[in-house]
Amino acid sequence: MADLLIELYSEEIPAGMQAGAAEQLKRKLVEFLDIFGVSADTLDSHVSAQRVALIATGLPQNLPDRREQKKGPRIDAPEQAINGFLRANGLDSTDGLNVEEDKKGAFYVLDTDEKGGALADALADFMPGLIEGFQWPKSMRWGSGTLRWVRPLRAILCLFDGQPVRFAIGGLESGNVTYGHRFMAPDAITIFDPQDYVGALDKAYVLVDAAEREAMIAESATALAASVDCALVEDGGLISETAGLVEWPVPLLGTIDDEFMDVPEEVLISVMRTHQKYFALRDQNGKLAPYFITISNMVTDDKGAAIIAGNERVLRARLSDGRFFWEQDRKETLQSRLPSLEKVTFQAKLGTVGEKAARLAALAEQLAPALSADKKATRQAAQLCKADLVSGMVYEFPELQGIMGGYYAQNDGMGDAVAAAIRDHYKPLGPSDAIPETGEARAAALADKIDSLAGFWSIDEKPTGSKDPFALRRAALGIIRILLETETRLALTPIFAAAFDLYKCKKPPIDDLLGFIADRLKVHLRGAGISHDVVNAVFALGSDDVVELAAQSAQLTAFLDSEDGANLKAAFMRANGICAQAKHDDDKVDAGLLSTPEEQQLHQAIVAMADDAAADYQSQLDMLANLRGPVDAFFEAVMVNDEVKKIRHNRLSLLKGLVNSMRRLADFDLVE
Repeated sequence: MADLLIELYSEEIPAGMQAGAAEQLKRKLVEFLDIFGVSADTLDSHVSAQRVALIATGLPQNLPDRREQKKGPRIDAPEQAINGFLRANGLDSTDGLNVEEDKKGAFYVLDTDEKGGALADALADFMPGLIEGFQWPKSMRWGSGTLRWVRPLRAILCLFDGQPVRFAIGGLESGNVTYGHRFMAPDAITIFDPQDYVGALDKAYVLVDAAEREAMIAESATALAASVDCALVEDGGLISETAGLVEWPVPLLGTIDDEFMDVPEEVLISVMRTHQKYFALRDQNGKLAPYFITISNMVTDDKGAAIIAGNERVLRARLSDGRFFWEQDRKETLQSRLPSLEKVTFQAKLGTVGEKAARLAALAEQLAPALSADKKATRQAAQLCKADLVSGMVYEFPELQGIMGGYYAQNDGMGDAVAAAIRDHYKPLGPSDAIPETGEARAAALADKIDSLAGFWSIDEKPTGSKDPFALRRAALGIIRILLETETRLALTPIFAAAFDLYKCKKPPIDDLLGFIADRLKVHLRGAGISHDVVNAVFALGSDDVVELAAQSAQLTAFLDSEDGANLKAAFMRANGICAQAKHDDDKVDAGLLSTPEEQQLHQAIVAMADDAAADYQSQLDMLANLRGPVDAFFEAVMVNDEVKKIRHNRLSLLKGLVNSMRRLADFDLVE
């Protein structure tokens, strides 16, 4: 058995593209090996700022012989089609073809035996196509060549069974040579064994494994922060991103001038994290500390002093802008900024942000009682929650929208409830983000998301496939999470109707929008072990209360997972099938015609369920479970298709009554 090493060495690969590239390289090799019916014992992909690599172990030197089947035309196809197939395969007649049949008829097939050959030769043929067909979110050409890559490709290493796999593409010839760290060890490195690859690069100041770089950054940055009695502001995303920017991580500690420490900490963190890729620190009291950590890509003789000084200088300039906006923005109230929102487009067909703010005020006020929120504070917050969009700070740092509005509301003398609602109305921003903490903020957040959904549904701009440019799926999931996590009982139909009315939508697609919410609810509940078909079965009852739908879906799931539930589901399918076959829709039972104890007991149980139809959902499921005995006894002892017509009709009605009783709790037709 032999090992394979592939490395594609280039100029800097954007951090956000690296993981996908490593996965793509692995997938393409697996697909290639599958063609020949072979597989590797292990497949390890590696990626860094300058290379995408893969090591495969346990591969055969020679490929097995294989039989390939080519499907030809039908045997009754026109002669021209048959002759074309023969010519394409170097045949003169159909004598060398076999005939097989499928649902479409009999057709010719050509079976050919192919000798396996050396895997190294197959790799030499495969690799140029792999490189040419590699998919990057963005790619470029360089020089006079036609090859496209994310950044100029500089070297190709392909080593199999200790020997270079030779091929050429884009002016480059493959070999067994790679390069170390571009500054600390730029010389060529010859690799003779794939198992030596990681160690050889490590000696050349390249940690090729992304997970190892992340661990090194986390550990060394944490230790450096501790050296000044501080702790890192937790940021796993930044650790992953910086691991993609460097091949040899070296954390360096810089300082922030005291003059900037009175600027809101979110501004400081945003400048450091988003714009400079620095880690923020907190002191032992949890307060933002006047330090930052940057991850350098090299060890220097001056222990990073020049790099630190340069980063401090850049940060000082960025923070000076932030402080300027902070001081200037507070000279104007949020209320005074509202007219400027009329100049900001929300969406070309949906008007301005100013118009949206007016709609939010009306919607949020309507939602306030359900969330135990103060109506006046809620309306004020909703009306002003977009005003910071026309502030200097948010124009420069868009990621601070909402947050700065909260600070400016406090500066304007508004209450904490209004400030918190403005600050948090975008929440939750994702599955890991918390929902707003106050009733006023929750009402404003719901209003914002409901307004956006109604607006885009009114102009038929909905998410399609993987495309969701206006984050409408996130908005729907935000509505669901706020309602579920606060156990807020809210009928969505009237609030959606109110939202569409504010857009003056003549034919509001409320049902379609409710279906979208149900789809998002299915996704959300999947993590709790609730299948989509159960949500469909409960949603079919017509409820538009997310809390009720989720609770009933969980209760129905538990019921169906029980022995009683599984048996009754089967009984439903059987009874429904019998009634459908007989085209029987009547559920009116004549008690006088019930001649057997089994019929009578089943009828009594169904009537008892109907009498307690107002009971809560779980109680009704418990009553439904009590039907199992009578149902089993009925099917065991009673012949439905009695020769006496009126008895047969009555028994069908009894079964229809069972079906309808179960359908009042869920549409069991939809349960898979």
